[in-house]
Amino acid sequence: MKPVNPQATHQARALLRYLSAIGGRKIVTGQHTQTVAMEEIEEIKRVTGKEPALRGFELLAYSPNIQYETGDEACRTEIDENRNTLEQARMFGRSGGIVTMTWHWFSPVGGRDKSFYAKNTDFDPERVLLKGTEERQAFYHDLDVMAGCLMPFRDEDIPILWRPFHEAEGTWFWWGRKGPAVAAGLYRMMYEYFVEVYHLDNLLWVWNCPLKEGYPGDDVVDILSRDIYAEKGTRSDYRKEYEELAAVTEADKPVALAEVGILPDLEQLAESRVPWCYFMTWSKEFMLGDEYNSRESLRRVYDSPYAVTYPAGM
Repeated sequence: MKPVNPQATHQARALLRYLSAIGGRKIVTGQHTQTVAMEEIEEIKRVTGKEPALRGFELLAYSPNIQYETGDEACRTEIDENRNTLEQARMFGRSGGIVTMTWHWFSPVGGRDKSFYAKNTDFDPERVLLKGTEERQAFYHDLDVMAGCLMPFRDEDIPILWRPFHEAEGTWFWWGRKGPAVAAGLYRMMYEYFVEVYHLDNLLWVWNCPLKEGYPGDDVVDILSRDIYAEKGTRSDYRKEYEELAAVTEADKPVALAEVGILPDLEQLAESRVPWCYFMTWSKEFMLGDEYNSRESLRRVYDSPYAVTYPAGM
């Protein structure tokens, strides 16, 4: 399996080969973090004595157009707690951990409060696709800023599972408000800009939508993924959701659970061999306490011989 970017770095190529080979044999454990304290990682270590091999880092505080004064206390706290997480991501990557990034992108123009939500901004993503618009100019301005944040990872050849415009099947984020085809157009523009202008060749490109409509194309997608928030008490290998996602393309792409609220059942996975290559549990209440995932289920996952924990040993 080769990356879609012909100039991909050695480490990016190695990571994609690893993820391509592991699906159906084992699954890489992952956990999202959004604060410097990374309370979720500490809780996993406390309960299981192990760490996830993949760690998710949030980039919302690096958005250039944050209207800090318009946010409520929860918004300002989320921004403040997220500052300076990029250095932690670099440290984890240097140590051999697998890094993935999520960007809740505050809208490039206007907006208020958490303006990555469509309800908090009038920003029209469809206008980004048109030459000469204010929206397009602002879009590329923000990409310039984000590219600057990612270049140190490139310089150290730390691969990143890069998952922009996540949950494009929904209308809750501004990039999805006009449908997945528009989000796919934004994704392709970002791919071309980051690869051709900034040579961010350490990125592996993760598309995050289970709908065939608007799929950006096999030439710009390394990994297919989706987010699943099942009902509390669910025990599943997410086979049905896998089959829906795999139907997006006929190409043989690794497939991942980019976000889950409920941990996958590794006993079922070891039996069914549904080829998810990794999962990432979401942060805060999804890991800190028993409301969504009991401490027993957490131990069961991390003690499973089907689970790959840190370090992954690629």
